[in-house]
Amino acid sequence: MKRAATVERKTRETRISLTLNVDGTGKSAVHTTIAFMDHMFELFAKHGRFDLKLNARGDTHIDDHHLVEDLGIALGEAIAKALGDKKGIFRYGNFLLPMDETLSYVALDLSNRPYFVWKVRWTETRIGRFDGLLLEHFFESVAASARMNLHMALKYGKHPHHVGESLFKGFARALSQAAAFDPRTRGVPSTKGKL
Repeated sequence: MKRAATVERKTRETRISLTLNVDGTGKSAVHTTIAFMDHMFELFAKHGRFDLKLNARGDTHIDDHHLVEDLGIALGEAIAKALGDKKGIFRYGNFLLPMDETLSYVALDLSNRPYFVWKVRWTETRIGRFDGLLLEHFFESVAASARMNLHMALKYGKHPHHVGESLFKGFARALSQAAAFDPRTRGVPSTKGKL
């Protein structure tokens, strides 16, 4: 059974169409009108081995905030929908990811209990025209909509592009681990019998 989901999100501020296949090969076709986010979503698909189709636009003439937030919501909803009842998965994933001078750590639990911890201190937040501070809100929106426990920490790093890239790649790898099937797990990976 292919684990995939499509999410359409339309508000007065944004329009998003996102299709995610968690059992993909890393193919992506992404257009969000925010060049840096296009790059990050392509990295997410490639390094998580997810297939991703994403078209989005929003009121970026004001700033990127609404579209970045809604992209997080849409991605989180697609993750939750694609994974369904989560039977047979590992559930937990973590990854320590180097990106040149930067090292980040991402740990997550597909627990159905949303919680978000962000331990990232920027020395510089501008990534070209993009405001790197928006990434905290993006991942917070992903965690809430996917109903996952997500912890992200920057161990060290200076270049803001490398920081963003390290966090996205680490998230992709941790999610790929957590969503993978564990051959020793029968049913839902919880003593409660339900996530």
